[in-house]
Amino acid sequence: MSDLLHPKKAICFGEILWDNLPSGRLAGGAPMNVAYHLRKLGLDASLMSRVGDDEAGKELANFVSSIGIPSENIQIDSKHSTSEVLAEVKTNNEMVYTITYPTAWDFIAWQDNFEKQIATADVFVFGSLAARNEASKKTLLGLLQHAQFSVFDVNLRAPHYNKATISELLSKADFAKLNENEIVILGEWFTQQTDEKNVVKALMEQFALSEILITKGAEGGTYYNATQSIDYKAEKVEVVDTVGSGDSFLAAFLSKKLAGETIEDCLTFAAKLAGFITSQKGACPSYDVADIAF
Repeated sequence: MSDLLHPKKAICFGEILWDNLPSGRLAGGAPMNVAYHLRKLGLDASLMSRVGDDEAGKELANFVSSIGIPSENIQIDSKHSTSEVLAEVKTNNEMVYTITYPTAWDFIAWQDNFEKQIATADVFVFGSLAARNEASKKTLLGLLQHAQFSVFDVNLRAPHYNKATISELLSKADFAKLNENEIVILGEWFTQQTDEKNVVKALMEQFALSEILITKGAEGGTYYNATQSIDYKAEKVEVVDTVGSGDSFLAAFLSKKLAGETIEDCLTFAAKLAGFITSQKGACPSYDVADIAF
């Protein structure tokens, strides 16, 4: 009952945008997707972002409100337009994104009430994309100074990242989530290792990370902390699209972790939700958690 009266608080920072998919136009952005699923899973999750003062921005802000995410930290930019992304499906159902620059969420400005919000949140989730421009990056680094538990969703999108920025963000994070391609890139940049376990160990030591979670699509993935590594299997589902599956996985994992569940249970729960999302259209389909067999 106490969790219902005082749910865990999460804040997600970064991009919100329109994904122009082959199947149509959908609202997107990893921070929004993670916030959506965290709220579905019972957390008090909110979003810090920015949209343009245009029709696309109004529609996006309305969508965010319609799926239950508070909109008070979504800023309106009078100079820069709302973000639009062209998403294309490649081999193995992987999505390739062409992301406009600059756009409204590149200019997320510091607000006086941000410090208290971050300091009282149980988890702060951020990615690398929102650090591609100095304005949002400065705000993000300011927020990270006050975070209790910071989760870096690495989310490398070429050409919107560089080694120096990723290094700086890793050094501010407690927990890093990345995919099988991103761990290879980070291994080449920051370690002299090629074996995954050795790469992870070197990254954890170099950047003082307490946990690393690697997602590997249909192959499942691996969780690491200082004392153990745990593999998990992906759910076997009929794939509709993979948009947002990793975001739902992260949200599900964090929801169970913050509830004090075992890592094995966190991974099982996360794999089941990600499998369900992969079987649906879009990153934020409507669903009742009770209807999914966890």
